[in-house]
Amino acid sequence: MPAMLDRLLYRNLWRELTREKRMVFLAGARRVGKTSLGQMIGQSYPNHVYMNWEIPEDRTRMIRKPTFFEEAERTDESTPFVMFDEINRHRGWRRYLKGAYDRVEGDYQFLAVGSSRLDYPQRRGDSLAGRYYLLHLWPFTQAELGCANLKPEAFFDNPQLVSMERHSELRTLWQTLSEQSGFPEPFLAGRKTSYRRWSAAYAEQLIREDIRDLTAVKGIAELETLYHLLPAQVGRLLSVPGLAQGLQVAYNTIRSWLMTLQRFFVIFSVSPWSRDVPRAIREGEKIYLWDGPRVRDAEARFENMVALELCRAVSNWNEMGYGRFSLNFIRTKDQQEVDFVLSDDGRPVLLVDARAQEHQPSAALVKFQAALKVPAVQLVQAAEGYRRVSNEDQSILIAPACQYLAGLP
Repeated sequence: MPAMLDRLLYRNLWRELTREKRMVFLAGARRVGKTSLGQMIGQSYPNHVYMNWEIPEDRTRMIRKPTFFEEAERTDESTPFVMFDEINRHRGWRRYLKGAYDRVEGDYQFLAVGSSRLDYPQRRGDSLAGRYYLLHLWPFTQAELGCANLKPEAFFDNPQLVSMERHSELRTLWQTLSEQSGFPEPFLAGRKTSYRRWSAAYAEQLIREDIRDLTAVKGIAELETLYHLLPAQVGRLLSVPGLAQGLQVAYNTIRSWLMTLQRFFVIFSVSPWSRDVPRAIREGEKIYLWDGPRVRDAEARFENMVALELCRAVSNWNEMGYGRFSLNFIRTKDQQEVDFVLSDDGRPVLLVDARAQEHQPSAALVKFQAALKVPAVQLVQAAEGYRRVSNEDQSILIAPACQYLAGLP
C-alpha cells in the first residue's frame, strides 16, 4: 500500500492544542489513521516513547512500571513525547492517565489514542477535566486533501467564498472519495475492488471484535443486520420504530445500538433546528455514515459526503476554540427541508443545501434564508462554475461541492 499522506491539517491542530501542555486525546474510527498520525507527530520530537496496549510486552511493562516512560533514554533536554495507543482498552485507563499526568505535569507531552470511549462522558469520580484536549481524526476529506482551505477568519466573515481553481483535480478527488471513501487504506489503494474487500472486512472486525469485546451488546447478529440497514436511512428522518419492528426488538434496544454505533464512529447524527422557523419539527434525527460509499442511492450518498465535510469542520472548529458551533437540519411539518444549518453559540450563521442535480435554489432554501437572514449555499454535484442568485436583499450561492468544500478551514 502507498505510504500514508502527510496529515498536515491535524498536525497543525496538534501544535495549537499542545501550546498549553495538556494531554491530547486522539479519537476516531477504527483504521482512520490515528496510529500513523501519532507516529508522524512523534517523529517531530527528539525524545519519543511509544506503547500499545494491544502488544503484550508493552502492556506488561506498563502494569509492572506505570512510570515506564521515565526510564526512556533521551537525546537532549526537550520535552519527551509519550504515545499511549489503544489505551482505552485498559479498564482503568482514565485513572492511570490522571495519575501519570499529575505526576509529571508539563514535563512530558502525552497523546492517548483510541477508537472508542476517549470522547465518552466521564464517569463520576474519575474526572480528567482540565487535563486534556480532545481531537477527532476524520477520514480524508475534500477540505483536507484539496489543500485550498480558506483562513478561518476569511470564511467566518464571508462563508459564500468559492474558487474554481484546479477544478479538474478537485472534481477527480471528489469522485474518488465518493467511490472509495476517505479511509486511508482503500483510498490509497485506488481501486473499487480494494474498497469493497476492505469495507466488508471492516464491518466484520468492528462488530464481531471491537463492539463485542468492549460493550455489553448481546444481540451481535441483530446489530450486524442493523448496520446493513442503515445506509438506506441516510437522507431521511430516521425511523426507529420501523427499525425496531423490522428487527423484532424493542425501541430502546435500537436506541441503545445506535448510540453504540455512534460511540464506535460508524454513524453520526444531526438533530433538527426549530428556532425562528414556523412549524419546524423539534424531534427526530438524521444519520450519516463515516463509510460513505456504503450508501447506494446517488442523491443520498452526495448528501452524506456533504454532511461528513461539514461535521468534520464543525468538530475541528470547536476543538480549536473558534466558537461553539453545531450542525443541524431544518424540516417543517409540511415537509419543507434544508439539509444543514450551521450555528455558532445558538445563532444560525449559514444554510447549506445538498442538491446534487438541482441547479436552481430550492424553495425551502429561499424561504428559510429570508426568515433567518443568513448566508445560504446550494451545493451541486457537477458544474463548470458557480452562480449567485438574488433573494430579496441577500443572495444564494450555487456551486460545485468539490470546489466549495475544498475551501472549508
